[in-house]
Amino acid sequence: VQLQASGGGLVQSGGSLRLSCKLSGGNFKIMDLDWYRQAPGEEREFVATVSANGATNYADSVKGRFTVSREWPRRTMYLQIDNLKPEDTAVYYCSTVSRGARIWGQGTLVTVSS
Repeated sequence: VQLQASGGGLVQSGGSLRLSCKLSGGNFKIMDLDWYRQAPGEEREFVATVSANGATNYADSVKGRFTVSREWPRRTMYLQIDNLKPEDTAVYYCSTVSRGARIWGQGTLVTVSS
C-alpha cells in the first residue's frame, strides 16, 4: 500500500486549495482514509477522516472550512480547504491503516501568507 499526496502550494490568506491523495495497492473500497498535518515545530495532528462508507469527521479547528471526500474509480481522497488561514501552514499527510500498520504518504506543503 502506498499513498501519494499532491496539491499543496503557496496561497494567500482567505484562498482555497484542493489536496489529493492517490492510493496504490490495497482495497480502496474498505479502507478508512485520513488527513494529518504538521506545522513547523509542532507535532503531527489529525485533520480529517473519511471512512469506507463515506462518513466524515474533522478536527474542531478545521470544521466548516475543510471538506474531505473520496472517489473510488480514481482511488483518490481529496481535502478541499477554503478560507485558508496562516495557522493552516503545514505539511499535509494522507494516511491509512493496512494490516495493522499505519501507512503515511510523503506529504504536501501548504503555505498560507497573511
